[in-house]
Amino acid sequence: MDDTDRELLALLRDNARTPVVALAKKLRVARATVQNRIARLERDGVIVGYTVRLRPEAEAHRIRAMMSVAISGNHTQEVVRALRGHPNVAALYSTNGRWDLLAEVRADNLASFDAVLNAIRAIPHIEHTETSLLLSAYKL
Repeated sequence: MDDTDRELLALLRDNARTPVVALAKKLRVARATVQNRIARLERDGVIVGYTVRLRPEAEAHRIRAMMSVAISGNHTQEVVRALRGHPNVAALYSTNGRWDLLAEVRADNLASFDAVLNAIRAIPHIEHTETSLLLSAYKL
């Protein structure tokens, strides 16, 4: 991957629907070059998909939080499997430091959010959690 690929990826991260002609103009390369690079990046697994970003208030799950999770012993994979299958866990990250995982948790209202937190805390091998509600978004 060279500088042009990295610049192309940055442009696609900003707006994956940017027309190839506009990408080529910004990169100062031919349209076919951009198409070939995108195809190669997809084929090589660098680009694994495209997505839509929504304003937080436009989403059905209006309550969003980050949950830090501490796991007992060597049971991380078991907990990851349980959380990956949970419908209210939107994203899951491994991390270093005090916490083993970070989970983005979503719910429709506070009552269902409370139920989700209790269900997650009941998963075997989860020792401790700390949850922070997400309030304002400054950059998406």
